Amino acid sequence: MTKSKILSLPLAASMALTAGAALAQDCADPVKVGVLHSLSGTMAISETTLKDTMLMLIEQQNAKGGVLGCEIEAVVVDPASDWPLFAEKARELLTVHEVDVIFGNWTSVSRKSVLPVIEELNGLLFYPVQYEGEESSKNVFYTGAAPNQQAIPAVDYFLEELGVEKFALLGTDYVYPRTTNNILEQYLQDNGIAAEDIFVNYTPFGHSDWATIVADVVALGEDGKQVGVISTINGDANIGFYKELAAAGVSADDIPVVAFSVGEEELSGLDTSNLVGHLAAWNYFQSADTPVNAEFIAAWKAFAGEDRVTNDPMEAHYIGFNMWVNAAEAAGTTDVDAVRTAM
Repeated sequence: MTKSKILSLPLAASMALTAGAALAQDCADPVKVGVLHSLSGTMAISETTLKDTMLMLIEQQNAKGGVLGCEIEAVVVDPASDWPLFAEKARELLTVHEVDVIFGNWTSVSRKSVLPVIEELNGLLFYPVQYEGEESSKNVFYTGAAPNQQAIPAVDYFLEELGVEKFALLGTDYVYPRTTNNILEQYLQDNGIAAEDIFVNYTPFGHSDWATIVADVVALGEDGKQVGVISTINGDANIGFYKELAAAGVSADDIPVVAFSVGEEELSGLDTSNLVGHLAAWNYFQSADTPVNAEFIAAWKAFAGEDRVTNDPMEAHYIGFNMWVNAAEAAGTTDVDAVRTAM
């Protein structure tokens, strides 16, 4: 099981030590941070950036002296967009590599796969992507948005600002889109949208043939009512979806789309000339005009390349990683129970 790093000194001696001397404490083993993100398969388009983000954050923290005076070592595995493999890789991180904490997952179905493993082994997972709710675990910190922080405000914008009267809820077929759309269907009906004016469709991961679905969405507006799309499509399926919208001549003025899982990274692989006006709802965008964000962007480009962009789950990893470092320092250990209490 995990070998937690503990910094324990007699009180008198610890008071006499300077911070620099404390950081010089001998560490027989590094603090190990597991990075559990898909580097291949349909979700690699989104998750590879989060792996790189963790490597940058760990490099930065090591330059500051690590955690508890110990160097942090990243242990990177590739669950390859394969949900059962996420569970196997989580077990490998905790039992073979003996990591102190895991940062990972994008889809809720991969998180559900990992959950029984980290609960069994008392691991700690920081999950950085939007979270559908209906799950609570002492072994998981959910640092992304819940539906009331992302999906509901986006729907309110469609209703109040854009005058949308018919809704197409298009999602990838797994836990997060289905749960979120169940919430949104009820919310829309509570706000006066008739059930027959709500079109719901789910497609597999990696879906590429969008012609029929886009045609169905366009047909919703044949009676002259304003149609809007709420997209919980994930991964590289977004590329085909937006390309089909453009091929069908559908502009944002005709049918606006708001997406919950498309950010700067995914858009960088698309010709966006035909996508102007479509929307995304996140808690963070690269365009956020603050000194802290400017510093974050500059550090990211220096680490990953000038053409790389930031996105919302990266910001959630930034928050989660710093929460964990601060909690470990406050607890004086990386022991999961002590860190959780400090958090």
